Amino acid sequence: MTTIKDLLEHIPSREVLSISPSDSVYDAIALMSDQNVGALLVMEGDQIAGIVTERDYARKIILRDRASRTTPVSEIMSEKVFYVTTKDSAEACMALMVLKQVGHLPVLEGGELSGFISMGDLARVIISDHESLIDQLSNYVQGERGVIEHPERKAARERTT
Repeated sequence: MTTIKDLLEHIPSREVLSISPSDSVYDAIALMSDQNVGALLVMEGDQIAGIVTERDYARKIILRDRASRTTPVSEIMSEKVFYVTTKDSAEACMALMVLKQVGHLPVLEGGELSGFISMGDLARVIISDHESLIDQLSNYVQGERGVIEHPERKAARERTT
């Protein structure tokens, strides 16, 4: 079972993109567009103040005919932010996302922000884990009996041999 710590080690850029509550919604959307992401953490110093998503923009700016250049992020952000820790499993995080209907979660380690994950990140690692397990079980059923090994442990073992 892959942990969020494992997942973060395989994300190409661990930079957590953020914006200030006082920045304009336009600036938030421009940053999301430039970085090809769907959400930003809203930070006040080193504290999480909220999260702003493309969905917030669509529902709270476009549909209400508001001006994105003059509306601060604080007026459309979600202040209730669910989070996970580096010790949580990918499956548990996916369950939380589905239950709470969120697509992004900040990751805390020792109370400090250490990453930001998306449903896409989780889907990729869960699918990879399941494909590996299916391959191992198929080999077992076909008579190639061996030890079922977690994909990341197997990769680490192969790197050292």
